[in-house]
Amino acid sequence: MIIDFHTHVKISKKSMFMPDYFKEMMKEAKASGLTALAMTEHFNTSRFNDIYEYLDQHYEYKQDYYDIEGLKLFPGIEVDIKEVGHILLVGNRHDIVSIRGELEDHTKEDCFMPFNQLIDLAEQFNVLKIGAHPFRESTPLYHLDKKQIQRLDALDLNGKDLYAQGVGAYRNKLSQFAEQIDLPIVGGSDTHQFFQYGSVYNRFERECSTVDELKRSIDLGSYEVEISENLQLKIKAAILVKKLLKKVLEKKELV
Repeated sequence: MIIDFHTHVKISKKSMFMPDYFKEMMKEAKASGLTALAMTEHFNTSRFNDIYEYLDQHYEYKQDYYDIEGLKLFPGIEVDIKEVGHILLVGNRHDIVSIRGELEDHTKEDCFMPFNQLIDLAEQFNVLKIGAHPFRESTPLYHLDKKQIQRLDALDLNGKDLYAQGVGAYRNKLSQFAEQIDLPIVGGSDTHQFFQYGSVYNRFERECSTVDELKRSIDLGSYEVEISENLQLKIKAAILVKKLLKKVLEKKELV
């Protein structure tokens, strides 16, 4: 199984969920060689539940994933914390939608949920907890107490940060940090625009269909994180196209 643990299906938080854009994204994800995705949409994105209403109406849900014409789409969410930083939670659709409901009063920057409170909430459900982009300059996680970070299941080797900070330097920095706190690393492209798919991904030895199977494979280390030789080109192209798309969408909203 070839899976990306950090992806989005909307071009931005402010944009509406667009079914045609979603279908194009899924088509391109498969074309890039991926067989599975964790859909970690931002918890405070506009009309979050529109995504699940559409998926439930148009795709079959099996075990812990949506079957998107052969591509496994595991539900997930990306949550901001009060201390600054983002946490990825991946689980079955009921758990992810329930967690989003519990976060309704914490979607604005001045009332983000503290890390420990968020993890306490997450641990009420069967979810995979990943620390997103731990060394991103704007939203890092390394500043948290190590005992807090050890409550996570894994750390995110993020495509955008590999692009911005250099593949070798960033991977070494994250690897040293992960070793210090004894956590595994999983790859996430942080895709919002499909050119970014395949920039960084995970090649699992076994096919997974449930959250428990994902956790088990990560715990056992039965996977490899792979980085594309074309990462710089993929992400640069995605950033440029995303900017253009956002401008087009903004103009349409003004009309």
